[in-house]
Amino acid sequence: MVTHRMIVAAAVCAAAIAAKPHGVCAHAFLDHASPAVGSSVPTAPTAVTMWFTQQLEPAFTTATVIDKSGNNVDSGPAAVDTQNPTELRVPLKPLPAGTYTVTWHALSVDTHTTQGHFNFEVAGR
Repeated sequence: MVTHRMIVAAAVCAAAIAAKPHGVCAHAFLDHASPAVGSSVPTAPTAVTMWFTQQLEPAFTTATVIDKSGNNVDSGPAAVDTQNPTELRVPLKPLPAGTYTVTWHALSVDTHTTQGHFNFEVAGR
């Protein structure tokens, strides 16, 4: 479904490309995360926070975190930070030691989607 906001974003992107044709409107790719991609952390985080290379469209950006059995461990919905629209945060339930998979889907303000996943581990004591 195409929204007015998506049409305006596409028009802005097209104008930017016309003004400067060298990669002005790139997709929103994952820049870094906390816990870091592939990391092992000593204590369980209360949230997974991801930063992207471009501002995100909150209504169409999401993420989930699952444990090794496929159970969802989010304690609430993923949300784009209103003060920093490149940041996406997923609150978590208390996590025991184990490996967790974060799966994300992002729509950037240039109307392009990206998606991916990564793992992190909570080390046992």
